[in-house]
Amino acid sequence: MSVWKGKNMKTVSKFMTTVAAGIGKFVMTVVQAARTSFKLCLETIIPFLIFVSTVFTLITSTGVGNIIANALSGLATSPIGLIVMGLIITFPLLSPIIGPGAVIPQVIGALIGGLISTGAVPLTMALPTVFAIHQPCGADFIPVGMSLCEAEPETVEVGVSAVLFSKFVVAPVEILIAVIIGQLVF
Repeated sequence: MSVWKGKNMKTVSKFMTTVAAGIGKFVMTVVQAARTSFKLCLETIIPFLIFVSTVFTLITSTGVGNIIANALSGLATSPIGLIVMGLIITFPLLSPIIGPGAVIPQVIGALIGGLISTGAVPLTMALPTVFAIHQPCGADFIPVGMSLCEAEPETVEVGVSAVLFSKFVVAPVEILIAVIIGQLVF
């Protein structure tokens, strides 16, 4: 009988040791992931948020966002105007400036929404307008996204330019497709 208890105790002891080791490994993995996440946030995301907040504040407090939005909202009355708007706001030098906080797309969206609700702009232009005004959104995040992937500086330099230029080339095509779909749906 004492032999039976000894085998049981060894089995239970081995089981508890295995479970404790598994729990310890899990806890250490979670703690290390938390450390890595905190370091990543501290070194990459928080400085980016500070930059975006600064640009957002400058755009809104100086009134530049409203000036640009009011100037561009007149283009939303025709498909050609929307394509021109898409080209203007996706221009590779302007897109990262227009993108932060989506200030300009928000203002243009509110202005165009009001024009659509009054009937000054046809409802068929709603979908193409959304495609046109949201083209620069995210352009300011491209360098941060690449640094999150720990890309080399040369890769970031080439990658940012490539993405901004591709948005500039693709924007008119997307807007044209949205115009066609808007005509079919409404």
